[in-house]
Amino acid sequence: MRFRLVIIAAFKESVIPINYQYPLSAAIYKIIERADSMYAQFLHNTGYRQSGSLKSFKLFTFSDIKVPFSINGDRLCLHSPKVEVQVCFHLPQAAENFIRGIFIKQQLDIADKKSKVRFEIQSVESLQDPLQVYKPKELISIILKPLSPVVAGLPDEKGNYVFLEPGDTRFTESLVYNWRSKISACYDAVTGDGALLMMEVVAIKEPFKSRLIWIKADTPAMTKIRGWLNFELKVTAERRFVELLMNSGVGVYNSMGCGCMEVVP
Repeated sequence: MRFRLVIIAAFKESVIPINYQYPLSAAIYKIIERADSMYAQFLHNTGYRQSGSLKSFKLFTFSDIKVPFSINGDRLCLHSPKVEVQVCFHLPQAAENFIRGIFIKQQLDIADKKSKVRFEIQSVESLQDPLQVYKPKELISIILKPLSPVVAGLPDEKGNYVFLEPGDTRFTESLVYNWRSKISACYDAVTGDGALLMMEVVAIKEPFKSRLIWIKADTPAMTKIRGWLNFELKVTAERRFVELLMNSGVGVYNSMGCGCMEVVP
C-alpha cells in the first residue's frame, strides 16, 4: 500500500541535510513506534527473514521529497514549507486505515548535527493500487520508474560493495536476485525459487543519472551508497510479486528511501 504525505515546515524557508534519507527514515520509525511499538521493533530488529538466512527485509520504502529547493554545500534549502513524500508498506489492505491513522497530524523531525526542521503531517492520502485490476497470480508486464535512487551492487573479492549502473547487465541480475529473496522471505523458498521474474532496463533519451547518498553522515557508522535515476524498468511477474516489489522497493537500502517506484501510465 502507498500513501502520499503532505508535511508542513514551521517556517517558510527551512534548511535540511542534503542526505536527509536516514533522518527521514528514523522519523518515520518513531511515528510507527508511538502507535505500535511491537511492529516498529519488528521492522527495526527483525524484519522479514528468509528461512535459514541472516538476511532480512523491512519491506517499506519512501520516495524523494518533492519541494522546490536549492543546494548549499551539504544542505538543502527548501523554498516552500509544503513538502510531499510517498511512503510504501507491504501490508494487508486491512491495515490501510491503521497506517493512515498513525501518521495524520503527527510531527516529524528531519535533523542532523548541523540543522533541524520540524514538520507537521498535514494530510495522508491513500493512493490507488494500479494493479488491482489483475488477479493475484495473473502474469503481468508493466513499466516502472524510480521516485528515488535505485541501488544495486555485488561484493568484490575483498568483500567491498561495488555499485552497478543501469547499463551494466549485472544491474538487473542483482535487482532480480534481491526481488526473489524478498519473495522467499514473504512466502517460502520454493515459491521464491520457482517465481517467473523478468526485468529489463528501458532506456530513455537522457543519460542515466547517479546520486551518492551518505547514510548516517558525519558519524563513525557512515556508509556511502550510489543509486541511479532517469531510467525505467519493464518487469514481468505475477501480480502479487510485482505488488511486493512496488510496496517494498527495488534493489537494496529500501528502508533508507531507495528504490521507491511508480507505474508509468
